[in-house]
Parts: sequence; C-alpha cells; structure tokens
Amino acid sequence: MDSTVELLWGVRPPPNRGPKPGFTIEEIARAAMDIADAEGLAALSMQRVAGELGFTKMALYRYVSGKAELIAVMIEEAVGEPLDLSEVPGGWRGKLERWAHQLWVTWDRHPWLPGATIGERVMGPKEIGWTESAIAALAETGLSGSEQMDAVLLLSGHVRNTRSATSAGTQPWTTQRQLSPALSTLLDHAADRFPALSAAIASAGDPTPDRSREFGLQRLLDGLEVLINQRSG
Repeated sequence: MDSTVELLWGVRPPPNRGPKPGFTIEEIARAAMDIADAEGLAALSMQRVAGELGFTKMALYRYVSGKAELIAVMIEEAVGEPLDLSEVPGGWRGKLERWAHQLWVTWDRHPWLPGATIGERVMGPKEIGWTESAIAALAETGLSGSEQMDAVLLLSGHVRNTRSATSAGTQPWTTQRQLSPALSTLLDHAADRFPALSAAIASAGDPTPDRSREFGLQRLLDGLEVLINQRSG
C-alpha cells in the first residue's frame, strides 16, 4: 500500500524503533500550515518545519517521507471535517449554497489550498468527505450519477476560479469593476472600438469585489434547477 495512503487513512503502523514520537501528524501539519498560510507553499521545506518544531530534519522523516507527503497531510488538516448538510434548509439548493460558501471560507483561510489540490494525487477521507457531502445533496434530485458528479465539478471549479482576483484570470477591469489604471486612458481614446465594454463598465453599479462569486454561484444553481425540474416533471 502507498505510504501516503497509509498515513492519510490511518493505517500506517507506528514505528517500532527509535524514541517515542514527540508530536502527532496533526501537530506537524499545523506547524507546516502556519508557514504556508503566512508565506505560501514556496516557503515550506522540511528543514523549516523541523526548525519550527524544535527538532532535526532527519527526525521529521520519521513522521513523513518528504515534502509531498507533508503537503498531503496539510491538505487533510486544512480542509477539516466535511460539512453535515442534513439540517440545512432549502433542499438541495440550500445545501449546495452552504457547501460553496464554506469552501470559499476554507480556501480564503488557507490561500495555498487551491494550488495544492490539483493534479493526480492521493486524497484523504476528510477531503473526499467534502465531495460526498455535495453529491449527497443531489442524491434525490433525479440527476444521474454522471450529472451529479459534473454538477459538483462545475461548482468546485467556480469556487476555485473566483477565490481571489489573482486566480480568476486577467480582465481589463479591476475587482471594483473599474478600468485598470493602465488601460483607463487608452480606452478613453478608443471607446468607439470597444463600445460594449465601455458601456458595461460605465454602468457597473456594485463595486463589491466578491459579487462575481455569488452571481456565478446562483446562475450555476439556476441551471441545475432547470434540469432537475425537467427530470421531476
């Protein structure tokens, strides 16, 4: 069995040699998270974490096999226990709204998480539990299994893409829906070339940076509601 799987899923046997472990895996993960939360994953190293905990880099290898395994346990600790949506009002839609909002909160608290949770990798039970919660919210909607998975994929992708202005892709407007300073003068002289964009920016009323999060979330849920109503109709 893969050593990371053993560690994340709690089936790794304790070491039978050497001194008694002075820290738990969770304590090591939290020390590493403190570094990543403050400075990003680029600042994270086995040496740095060992120093924060007050022991040698070689001693840290008794707990995790390397940086990749350390990040795996950090992810599991950072995402936390999956949401219990069973008592959330509003049916499947209310449940998915709560799920998306809490995912935003979690990723905002740990800005390194979106970048760390891409690609093929081993996932732990807490992280998979988040997906289980979202799928379960759609279980009685009449959507097929593939549609349920696609819906959760779209929803998590929206949360990822709107986590912050730095991850949303470059646009000619700022998070306050105004032209960026570098383009403002240029478009003043070229408004006739970009009339739709100029008109949209001129009439944009709400400067709230996170408005696109909620707007996109509601439109995604609107589309799902249409499909679910078709299934039940």
